[in-house]
Amino acid sequence: MTEFESKTGELQDRRDSAPGEEHISEHETAGGLSGYVLGFGLAILLTIATFLAARTDLIYQPAVISALVVLAVAQMGVHLVFFLHLTTGPDNTNNILALAFGVLIVALVVLGSIWIMAHLNENMAAMTPHQAGTMP
Repeated sequence: MTEFESKTGELQDRRDSAPGEEHISEHETAGGLSGYVLGFGLAILLTIATFLAARTDLIYQPAVISALVVLAVAQMGVHLVFFLHLTTGPDNTNNILALAFGVLIVALVVLGSIWIMAHLNENMAAMTPHQAGTMP
């Protein structure tokens, strides 16, 4: 892209773009058709690994949940990099901050809900025998 002259005679840079407007080059890891095919292949492999981890006896049974969480985080990473083109470049600062803010809000809602539900029992009034259904 080159510079061009405006009607007022000023030189303007065509490379100047709006925030969030991305130009993915073919030379990036996640750029072009090959990046999409690689991302799709990795997503399929991680999906198959998830089903195998849930069904197989090769993984110590209490560790299956941990394996599924690790595979889910890897799946999110593949989608963020290969399909949403979220990288560490300077043009993605706003996108990363928006993602971090979204994760913070979701974490606050989930953890707050768990905290409230865990403490509901402490604040409940005692049940009468009639409410508990233990009356003869």
